Amino acid sequence: MPTPGFAQGAATDVFSPAQRKAIVEIVRNALKTDPTILSDAITSLRQNAANQQQLSAQQALAAHRSALLNPAASDAILGNAQAKVTVVEFYDPRCPYCRKVLPDLDRIVAEDKDVRILEKVVPVLGQGSLITSQALVAAFEEGGQGAYFKLQHAIMTDSAAPTVERMRTLAKQCGLNADQLAKDMNSPKVTAILQANMELGHGIGLDGTPTFVMNARQIIPGAVDYDELKQAIAHTR
Repeated sequence: MPTPGFAQGAATDVFSPAQRKAIVEIVRNALKTDPTILSDAITSLRQNAANQQQLSAQQALAAHRSALLNPAASDAILGNAQAKVTVVEFYDPRCPYCRKVLPDLDRIVAEDKDVRILEKVVPVLGQGSLITSQALVAAFEEGGQGAYFKLQHAIMTDSAAPTVERMRTLAKQCGLNADQLAKDMNSPKVTAILQANMELGHGIGLDGTPTFVMNARQIIPGAVDYDELKQAIAHTR
C-alpha cells in the first residue's frame, strides 16, 4: 500500500500535463530574464563538490597519518631525517613533471634544514616505470640512501629506453653491483615495497604524479615549482 500522505507516483500525479508545461515555461522564462540563476546554481554545485572532495581528502589523510609521518624502512629520506616538517613525495621516475621538480627538491632541503622529504616511488606510467621503480628500490635495498639517490639522478636524467639492461648499465656507472641489482629487481621484497607505496597512494586518492603530502595535513597534486613548494612548507610550518 502507498505510504499515508504520499500518493503513489507522486512525480507524475501531482501536476497535470498542462501544469507541468506551465512550470517548465516559468523556469525557462526565469532563466532568460535572469541568467545568473543558472550560473549561481553551477557555482553552488561546484563549491559543494569541492567541499566534499576536501572533506574526503582530510579523512584519507587522517586514516593514513601514521604512514605519512613515520618513514618506512624502505623510504629514502631527502634532507634532515629529524626535521619537524615531513613532506611525502609520490613520484614516478618516468614522469616528466617529477623529473622537472627534482632539482627544486634538492634546493629546498639544502636551504631549509627543518624539512625532510620521504620518497615513495610509484610505477604508474607503464612497464618502463615499473622497471625504473624496481631498480631504485633494489638500489636502496643494496646500498642504502646513497646508492638510491645516485641511481635516481642517473635514471631521471637519462633519455634512453628503460630496459633491465639499461638499469644494469646505469647501476654499474653508479658503482653498484649490476648483476645483484638486476636479480633483486624482481624479488618479493621489492615487489612488496612497490605494492605498499601504491596502496598508500590509492588510500589518499592519488591520481597523478608528482603528489606531495605536507605533514599529513595537505595534499598538493600535480606539477609544482620551487616557490609553490616553499609556500606550502611555510604554511604547514
